[in-house]
Amino acid sequence: MAKVCIDPGHAGPTTDPGAVSPYTGLREADVALSVSLLVRSYLCAAGHEVCLTRTELEQPETDDLGYRTQFSNDWGADLFVSLHCNSATIPSAHGFEVWTSPGQTQGDVLATRVFEQIQGEFPDRYGRADYSDGDPDKESKFYVLVYTKAPACLIEMAFLSNEEESCLLADAAWQDRMARAVARGITDYFGIVGGDTD
Repeated sequence: MAKVCIDPGHAGPTTDPGAVSPYTGLREADVALSVSLLVRSYLCAAGHEVCLTRTELEQPETDDLGYRTQFSNDWGADLFVSLHCNSATIPSAHGFEVWTSPGQTQGDVLATRVFEQIQGEFPDRYGRADYSDGDPDKESKFYVLVYTKAPACLIEMAFLSNEEESCLLADAAWQDRMARAVARGITDYFGIVGGDTD
């Protein structure tokens, strides 16, 4: 049984709601938690042990990124996956992204599996990829990617600043499809690296 830490981005409506849709008022923190809970359900059904860095709509202490990475490290996670919604000043910006820390790590393997599953689930959505190093993930020194000991990736599911994608992010059926895709990407990763990590 593998141990997977799922990180619902941001911390809640009053402390750190993340991006907010100008069209629906939908908050990134709420979407991230909804999808994360679904991912947990699917991974548990597949036999994995799952912890979330927050499980409520309002958990101010999780606004500290150090808390999130320490939580994952102390628990001994085998993987860390952070879920977010994107936003841009240009309303036409759209698509999904999967990020890892710089360099070639096991996080790249994880990100590729997740990217491929999201692309397969949503062939009509634009995958904002960077193939300059041979795989689709983008790279950045995001705190939660650099300071987690486990292979890690960060998923930007879609843009709250895009009217069409904001409506998709608000749709329960779409959230469920995204959660299934993310969970499949994670189980694909364990299939590649050898299954259970015990």
